[in-house]
Amino acid sequence: MVSRREFCAALSAAVVMRGGSAPVARQKPNIVYVLCDDLGIGDLACYNPYSMVAMPNANRLASEGMRFDDMHSSSAVCTPSRYSILTGRYCWRSRLKSGVLDGESPNLIEEGRLTVPGMLKQQGYYTAGVGKWHLGLGNDPKTDYSKPLHPSPVDHGFDYYFGIPSSLDFPPYLFFENDRVVEAPTATTEGSKAARGVFWRAGKIAPSFKMEECLPTITEKAVSIVGERGKKKEQPFFLYVPLPSPHTPWVPLEKYKGKSGAGTYGDYVMEVDDMLGRIMTAVKEAGLEDNTIFIFTSDNGSDWKPEDIDRWGHRANAEWRGEKADIWEAGHRIPFVVRWPSKIQANSVSDQRLSLTDLMATAAAITGATLLRNAAEDSFNMLPALLGTAKTPIRPSIIDHSIDGMFCITEGDWKLEEGLGSGGFSSPKRVEPGPNGPSGQLYNLAKDPHEQHNLYLQQPQIVAHLHALLQKEKETGYTRTM
Repeated sequence: MVSRREFCAALSAAVVMRGGSAPVARQKPNIVYVLCDDLGIGDLACYNPYSMVAMPNANRLASEGMRFDDMHSSSAVCTPSRYSILTGRYCWRSRLKSGVLDGESPNLIEEGRLTVPGMLKQQGYYTAGVGKWHLGLGNDPKTDYSKPLHPSPVDHGFDYYFGIPSSLDFPPYLFFENDRVVEAPTATTEGSKAARGVFWRAGKIAPSFKMEECLPTITEKAVSIVGERGKKKEQPFFLYVPLPSPHTPWVPLEKYKGKSGAGTYGDYVMEVDDMLGRIMTAVKEAGLEDNTIFIFTSDNGSDWKPEDIDRWGHRANAEWRGEKADIWEAGHRIPFVVRWPSKIQANSVSDQRLSLTDLMATAAAITGATLLRNAAEDSFNMLPALLGTAKTPIRPSIIDHSIDGMFCITEGDWKLEEGLGSGGFSSPKRVEPGPNGPSGQLYNLAKDPHEQHNLYLQQPQIVAHLHALLQKEKETGYTRTM
C-alpha cells in the first residue's frame, strides 16, 4: 500500500513534469567568468577611491556582491594564469616554466587533464568560451592555421569557443571558431610602435581583422550566447569570457577617446567596463541574473609604469609595489569581484588570501562534483568565503610566479621571494647577491605591505621554513588537501 507521503511526493513530481505550480528544486547556478587582460586593481574605485578611470559597471558588481582584497593570479603574466584558472593547477608544473606562449605555440594543457569546463560539462552544464585563448593550438611545433586546430578549446571541455589565439599584439591576428579559423590570415601587418601602449608585432593578419573591433566583436558574441541560454534555462551554463583588453595595443573606439584621466590606457579601460556592462545587461534581460554567479577579475597586474604614474597621476596597481610581470605584489595581486544574488551578501568584502587556481575546487563544491587526486592539484574551495562562513584561512599558503620564473611563497604575514629584483618588468629585474648579502627577499606584508624592508638576513628561521615549504610543495606535485 502506498503511504500518503509517497502519494503526495509522486503527485508533486507529476505536476512539475506537466509544468504545474508545485515547487521546483533550485537549478545549479550559471557561472559567467569575465577575465580582463592586464587590468590593475587600482583601476576600480572600489579598491582605489582615487582612480582616474570610470568603471561604474565593475564597481556596481562589487556593490551588489563581494570584493576580494587579497586575490592573486598565480602568475604575473597571461598564459600561466589562464592555465591555472582552467586547470586548478600552478602552470610551473607544466612544460611552461617562464614567459608566455605566442600565437603560433602548440597546445599547453595536457591531454586528458580535467578542466573547469570539462568538469562542469560532466555536471550537465553547457560550456562556452569567448575571447583570448593564449594556451596554444594544435600539436605541431608551429601552429598550422590552414587545417583543423586540434587540440583546441573544444578538446578541453568547451562545447563552443570563439576567439583569438593569443594576445592582441602577437600574430597571427584572426578569429577562430571551435577548431578552425573564421578567415585565413592571408594579409600582413607591419606592426606598430607608434606610441606608448600602441604596439603590436608584425606578422600575418586576416584581411578584415581590425584591432579596435576585437573587443566589441567578442562582447557581441558573449551577449549572443547569454541570449541563447536565456531560452534554454533548463540547462545551466558556464561562460568564460577572457577579454583581450586592456592589454596592448590600447585601441579604444573613438567614442571612448579622451574620456578618462589616464590617457589611452584609461580610455580603453572605460571601454572594457562598458563591454562588461553589456554582458551584465544581457544576463539580466535573459532572466538569468538571480541564478547566475558573475565573476569579474584580471589575469595579472597592469602594465603601468612609474612614468605613467608621473604623467597621469593614476595608480593602476594602487599602492602595491611593481607592475605586471613582477614578483612583487602589483604583478599578481588583482581585482576580483563576485555577485551571486541571495547567496553572497551585497557590498561585502573578503580578506581571504586566495588564487585564480581556486575556481575549479569552488565550482566542484557548488555543483557537487568530486575532484580526484590527479586534477586541480592546487585549487582550494573558496565557497565558505563567498557565503561568509569561513572562520579560518582557506589557503595555508599561496605560490606566485614572475615572468622570468622567480618564485614567491606567502604564508600568514610572511612573503618569501627566491631572488633579488622584480623578476619581471620593473627595474632592477635581477640582482646578483653580494658578499654576505641576502640571496632573496623576505617581507612582513602586515607591517610592510609595500615591500620596502627586506628582512631576509634578520629572520633566518622564517626564511628556512618558507624555503623548505616551497620545495616540498614543488616536489609533492600538489598543494590541495586531497
